[in-house]
Amino acid sequence: MEDIEAIAALQDPVRRRLYEYVVAQGREVGRNEAAEAAGVARTLAAHHLDRLTEAGLLETGSRRLTGRSGPGAGRPAKVYTRARGERAVSLPARDYRTAAELLAEAAEEAGLDAGLCAAARRRGEALRGVAAPCGGLDEAAEMLAARGYEPYLAGAEEAGAGEAGGAAGRVVRMRNCPFHAVAERFPPLVCGMNLALLEGLLGTDGPVRARMDARPGECCVVVEDSKNKLD
Repeated sequence: MEDIEAIAALQDPVRRRLYEYVVAQGREVGRNEAAEAAGVARTLAAHHLDRLTEAGLLETGSRRLTGRSGPGAGRPAKVYTRARGERAVSLPARDYRTAAELLAEAAEEAGLDAGLCAAARRRGEALRGVAAPCGGLDEAAEMLAARGYEPYLAGAEEAGAGEAGGAAGRVVRMRNCPFHAVAERFPPLVCGMNLALLEGLLGTDGPVRARMDARPGECCVVVEDSKNKLD
């Protein structure tokens, strides 16, 4: 029932807008910023943000938003980030996570990594259907957003090794991994599966490519201009 109550907290449209804004930033967000983004008064935003915290959907902290420290820097402000826990509701009750973990454990013990990746690539190709390979980073971001990866375009300053050149060094990174719970227990197996799935979905002979580039708190895959591929 706790998960149902948490998800029900998003029924209010203002509360949902605030939650979606905080989640999309990938960093701590203050009340003033959230209120301005949602188009509501700061007091109303504070009320809804605290309700989201009580529901376990957000976490809070405090810091000085001015960037200064010492006397005259002002009091620390309350800030919000997405809660680390997951919420899911299934009626009647289902436990697909346990099944996925058992299958991943069996696949890892049997050394079925290559077979799993081949199946994932085929599934990605099936999801893409008869469409041509992804035409660019913006299109890739749209496709990934539709599948819950929470993509965002990062500039050259956030690009890792091998990402110079291309569209001003832009890459698509993802704040969410749809397979996070299982990937935490079986990272090489599940991250390899995820990469293969996205290779099939985006295509391997188009203007973009997916490659592994793990970062704390983000998906293990990054999408970049295929011209950035190292020789």
